[in-house]
Amino acid sequence: MVAHAVLEGFAAAGGPLVGWDAVWGREAARWEERLRAAASWEERFALVAAELAARRAEGRRVDPEVAYVWGELVRSHGAARVAGLAAEVGWSRKRLWSRFRAQLGIAPKRAARLVRFDHAAHRLAAGGHPAAVAAEAGYADQSHLHREVAEFARVTPSAVAREPWLSVDEAAWSLPGYLR
Repeated sequence: MVAHAVLEGFAAAGGPLVGWDAVWGREAARWEERLRAAASWEERFALVAAELAARRAEGRRVDPEVAYVWGELVRSHGAARVAGLAAEVGWSRKRLWSRFRAQLGIAPKRAARLVRFDHAAHRLAAGGHPAAVAAEAGYADQSHLHREVAEFARVTPSAVAREPWLSVDEAAWSLPGYLR
């Protein structure tokens, strides 16, 4: 639940800096007051740790339809058509977007783009030529791949290819236990 809020705030802000209300929602003002009233940093950390533990214990239910769509996006390396997946689960496109975003923090189209980028980045790290990787991953052309890499990684495809973590991270998009 908290990770969902953080990711949603992250996606909405377009980067890692999010406002307090993006994480805590309507409770932000109450939390700010509690943290300001705490006598020490240790007390503040204890308050936040207790709240995070309570929220984690509550859990967050994910619709089976949302989990299915996520699984298909991962399985297809982001190539599955979102409208087709909505039809497969018996939902309208609008309902799928609403539920997916509410439960995973990003829209399904953006999730598909991120999964496709991850697949392309791994292919680049494995030594794939950018033009071949672009074609294999479903990009319109090499410049389309370049734009996506620049947007998501803020570097060039050749710089992504040199990232050491990509050569060992085969399961970057495996389904977390709560989505199974």
